[in-house]
Amino acid sequence: MWRRLTSKAVGKRLLFVVVWTLIGLAFASQFNFTQSRRGYVVTWRYSLVTALADWYVFAVLSIPALWLARRCRLGGAHWERHLALHALASAVFAVAWVGLRVWVEQVRLASRVPSFDFGEMFHWTLARSFYFNLLVYWFIVGASHAVSFYRELRQREVRAMQLEKLLVQSRLETLQAQLNPHFLFNTLHAISALMHTDVEAADRMISRLSDLLRMALDSTDTQEVPLRREVAFLQKYLDIEQIRFGPRLQVQLDIAPETWDALVPSLILQPLVENAIRHGLEPRSRAGCIMISARQVDGRLRLEVRDNGQGLRPEQPLQEGIGLSNTRARLQHLYGPDHQFTLENVEGGGLAVVLTFPLRRQGSAAGAST
Repeated sequence: MWRRLTSKAVGKRLLFVVVWTLIGLAFASQFNFTQSRRGYVVTWRYSLVTALADWYVFAVLSIPALWLARRCRLGGAHWERHLALHALASAVFAVAWVGLRVWVEQVRLASRVPSFDFGEMFHWTLARSFYFNLLVYWFIVGASHAVSFYRELRQREVRAMQLEKLLVQSRLETLQAQLNPHFLFNTLHAISALMHTDVEAADRMISRLSDLLRMALDSTDTQEVPLRREVAFLQKYLDIEQIRFGPRLQVQLDIAPETWDALVPSLILQPLVENAIRHGLEPRSRAGCIMISARQVDGRLRLEVRDNGQGLRPEQPLQEGIGLSNTRARLQHLYGPDHQFTLENVEGGGLAVVLTFPLRRQGSAAGAST
């Protein structure tokens, strides 16, 4: 890997030199042709030395210019400040080019022109090339921004493809969680038992199971959905579980009114609730409670799924199943480092799974992507 990184770095430096050399050769050809048309005799050697000296000095100064362009983007939140900084830097760039270029010429002609006047040459070159140097600086900054925007576009395209893949995988895993033999056996067994004691409850369970499967199969090709819709899907699942467990399972929803239209990753809550039921409450005989809350905190959405089960055992390391690992991966691809996903024991017993990520609403520019 180190060899590959070194090879890549060498390739970038080589490309950097080649680009500036090609620009110098192009200007040498233009200079030679223009002087010939005017009737002046100019050798190719003189044209090449002069043009390459000009553009190699630009190449040296482009290194700090590129560094500044990467750190002071003109499309960010502080673009006015960055624009002013670049305006100042362009003037410094233009003057610095003149100083370096005259110094190079002085060194090159030291043996032939001992009376070389640096000050006079500096003022003459500054008057002749200052505005052109400014244009070169802004061309460098523009090229740097163009490359950065292209890379970001490619990264967004790759991220969108990964998200699409993860969404399909999440749908399949959700369907698998609902359709696996364990889930279906328990549900159908409960329906069968209720048919002889409570026909109305059995009918409700069949209806809820049908609605749940219909909603799971309904593909919308969106990465994010309003929290209202996500909770509606979750409620269908909880209705079935509550009929199964009866009074053993209690569910509390604490959704702040201002969060109902907030966008959340599609199918994000059901795996967390299922994990809480299966690992937190199902192994116990006494009643359990699952609390689902949503809050807006400092411009971010905070979702929490909490149970009062056995929690995490210190002596037993956490082993994330498909639901938790898929949730973690989707959050990473959707929000990058701008999210948190934590599991922690609750005082008094139980486990809390907390998700926090940027609060975005339906219809906003940063909304769900298709």
